[in-house]
Amino acid sequence: MTPQERRARFVALHEREDVFVMPNPWDVGSAKLLAGLGFEALATTSAGFAWTIGKDDQQVTLDELVDHVAAVAAATDLPLNVDSERCFSDDLAGIADTVTRLHEVGAAGCSIEDYDPATGAIDPIDVAAERVAAAAEAAHVAGDPMVLTARCENHIYGIDDFDDTIARLVAYRDAGADCVYAPGLSSTAAIRRVVDVVGLPVNVLALMTGPTVAEIGEAGGRRVSTGGSLASTAYGAAMAGARELLEHGTSGYLATRLRSGDRAQLG
Repeated sequence: MTPQERRARFVALHEREDVFVMPNPWDVGSAKLLAGLGFEALATTSAGFAWTIGKDDQQVTLDELVDHVAAVAAATDLPLNVDSERCFSDDLAGIADTVTRLHEVGAAGCSIEDYDPATGAIDPIDVAAERVAAAAEAAHVAGDPMVLTARCENHIYGIDDFDDTIARLVAYRDAGADCVYAPGLSSTAAIRRVVDVVGLPVNVLALMTGPTVAEIGEAGGRRVSTGGSLASTAYGAAMAGARELLEHGTSGYLATRLRSGDRAQLG
């Protein structure tokens, strides 16, 4: 599929009623493996990608992300959404430039967050909405738009003000977002409330103690993603195996290995 066809497919996935799962690969190999399982779309993970180049989350440069997106987008025929953090700019022109660059290398969608690592705080709602508007304008290329997801980061930074989360997501909708996301929603009641009030497709982060995909779909959620959890699980398993070998000299970690059928997706 061409980048244009992948973008059209991504728009269509958001327009239908069924929930879909969009796991987050962290490199080309994991993208191919996940695509081989039959998922309908993929998304990058800022943390997972950062780990692949020896950095931690929020330390990747825009150029590094763009190169990563180009490689992963070209690796499969699936639409690719991009975890583009704050769009790597404090000014509106820079936000637009980031979104345009992601479009140019084949992204089907991207996101913009309202948390600012430089200040350690969530942006004021009017500032955040203005930033969403700049990203939306750049994403909505005539005849070939990307899906823009606006994120409220309240809950993953310990701000459990659900009314503020709702108000922010409504403001982001009004600023032009196509999809909204408040990572950390942990109940079907909260998901249903966001769906009912905001009226846009809602992305939900899969949580270990959270609702199942079926339950998210029943609550009205449209999209389920994994964030950095798959990458963290993979790296965690590798580190656990390495510690076992170093500390005990045993290789019990070999009980969990990549299947030959999955490896065939890499050929």
